[in-house]
Amino acid sequence: MENRVNVLFVCLGNICRSPMAEAVMRHLVEQEGLDGQIRVDSAGTGDWHLGSIPHEGTRKVLQRHHISYENMKARLVIPEDKEAFQYILCMDHKNLKDVRRIFNLNDEQASNGSTKLMTFMNLLPDSGVDEVPDPYYDGRFDYVFELVEQGCKALLEQIKRGLEQG
Repeated sequence: MENRVNVLFVCLGNICRSPMAEAVMRHLVEQEGLDGQIRVDSAGTGDWHLGSIPHEGTRKVLQRHHISYENMKARLVIPEDKEAFQYILCMDHKNLKDVRRIFNLNDEQASNGSTKLMTFMNLLPDSGVDEVPDPYYDGRFDYVFELVEQGCKALLEQIKRGLEQG
């Protein structure tokens, strides 16, 4: 589809935050009937969990909300992602810095061409939070889900406006 929008969520190991965001966004996109127009993926900046399914805490919170994580496996961000995705949302500032390094962008370059590269919490500027905390370390999967769900809803509205204009 010519108006297809590709979204990539990025965290450190691609087993907690970014797959949660991928699953939530896919769910919202399907509910809106836009799965043919919006493709969603996730990746990590570290290689510790390559090929692994989402973390048990992520799986449990998604199951409670009846959201599928089927066929999701951890992968690394690769340089080609810069061209393949229009939205690349990093869960924290370290992930953003690492993605810029992978894409060979200096710190001042927030986006490259048609790609919007930013931290996820830029979607929720009034939240008072500037990073999505890593529940791998603190176990706050429900809190992360709340942030992810709010941010994904905001992102979907932004994408829908762009699709209507495009």
